[in-house]
Parts: sequence; C-alpha cells; structure tokens
Amino acid sequence: MQIRQVDFPANQYIQEEHPKKQIYLHHTAGGPDGVRTFSSWANNKERIATCVAISGKGRGCKDGEIIQGFSSKHWAFHLGLKESTFQKHGVKYKSLDKISIGIEICNWGHLTEKDGKFYNYVGGVVEDVIKLPNKYKGHQFYHNYTDAQIESTRDLLLLWRERYKIPLTYNEDIWDICPRALEGKAGVFTHNSVRTDKIDIYPHPKMIEMLKSL
Repeated sequence: MQIRQVDFPANQYIQEEHPKKQIYLHHTAGGPDGVRTFSSWANNKERIATCVAISGKGRGCKDGEIIQGFSSKHWAFHLGLKESTFQKHGVKYKSLDKISIGIEICNWGHLTEKDGKFYNYVGGVVEDVIKLPNKYKGHQFYHNYTDAQIESTRDLLLLWRERYKIPLTYNEDIWDICPRALEGKAGVFTHNSVRTDKIDIYPHPKMIEMLKSL
C-alpha cells in the first residue's frame, strides 16, 4: 500500500493523541481529486478534515490513491456531531472526533436521472453510475465507488486494525443512526451512524462485500 503525503497546515487539525476506537467512512460529495480535497480543507477555519482521502477516476488523478494530510494519531472535526442526536437516543454526548479516524472517499454521492443522463447535486453530469437494488435515503442512483477505492479502503482498515486494535466486524446497523457509535463503542461505522442528514457512505454492494470479508 502506497500513501501519498501532502502538505497540510498544522493549524487545520489538532495535534493531540487519543486512543483510537472507531473508524468512520465518508465520501466527499465532490470531485475525484484527493489532493484538491485537502486544498479545500486548508482554507476552512473550522478544522474540518479527515487524515486521508482516496482519489477516484479523473483527469490528473490516480484511481484509488491514498492521500494523507496528517497522521491518524491526531484528529480534526470530521463528524459534525449534534447533541440532540445523542439526547434522542438516550446517550450522553461524547466527543467522538477525538477517538475516531475518518476515511474520505472522493465521490459525488447521490445522483438524479434526467433524459437518460445522471446529474450530481451541483448539476454536473456523472458517467460512472451504480443503481442500488433498493433506494437508500430516497435515492437509487449513486456515483460509483471504484474497485480501486474500495481496495484502498480495505488496506487502510487492515492497517488501523493492526495499529490501533480496532475491530472490523461488519454490522448492518451502520447505515442509520447507531447507538453503538454514539456510545463510543469500537468498530467501523459510516457518517450515517451519527448523523441523520448525511448520505455517506451509501451501501454499495461491493463495499459491503469487502467489509464482510475483513
């Protein structure tokens, strides 16, 4: 596994170390370039980022390339947690960003079909499309996660299981609000596990197959 390091401002993440218990899978809702993803994060003031992004297919991109801006030992605000979500599920609020690692997959997310073409939420045409067996959060068409992106996700999960002893057992409850995630239980989750307003990642059949194989 090769990881490409990029310069990322030290003031855009928190250089504290906390025991890592969780991994969250995200997608960017943006273009394929992981380097550009970090460039955009470098300009925000909220220290919103994940330590890695995985590029997809696109001009100037290497499909599946892992781009790293800072060490997985450190952290940034990648979850956008809301106290009301914890309260609704009877769980005491926890700062999960500190104890978790995020993977950001470069992907446009859900798509809209019109006249035989598929459009992302900013009106761009997307050609690499997957139709899910069933609608997920109101959408059946999504920008495809590439095989290379799924394989790179697998490599990172295995690396962090070895390094931080995070269990990788697959559980079906990660696609919606998951009390286990809110409680800070160890494991692999999606952004949907802690946010009702998110659609990342979506249940791609090959991604699920990979997660089950770990």
